[in-house]
Amino acid sequence: MAREIDEAWIDEAIDRYRRIDVLRAEFDKAVAAHVVSVRSPDDTVEVLVTAAGDITDVRFRGSLQHRSAADLAREVQAVIANAAEAARWARGKLHDEVFGGFRALGEC
Repeated sequence: MAREIDEAWIDEAIDRYRRIDVLRAEFDKAVAAHVVSVRSPDDTVEVLVTAAGDITDVRFRGSLQHRSAADLAREVQAVIANAAEAARWARGKLHDEVFGGFRALGEC
């Protein structure tokens, strides 16, 4: 049995594929450029992380003279764990912003 080819549906699918490609490039660019600042629980360590999860800077705030190496290491570990979560959160927000208005194929 021969099937009819829905040319309009095919054209729409091709247009949507091209639009997704453009949106994906926009999303990738935004993820690489968006930076989130995260601080340790005691506010002595600050990490800047992109939405892609790349740590771009680590800053120590205030005096570290009276800190033990173990205490400082715990703060660094805590802020890095929080930075990973912040990157995931930022990626999700960016994804919603970039792809939020994208409708499913066949929707009006």
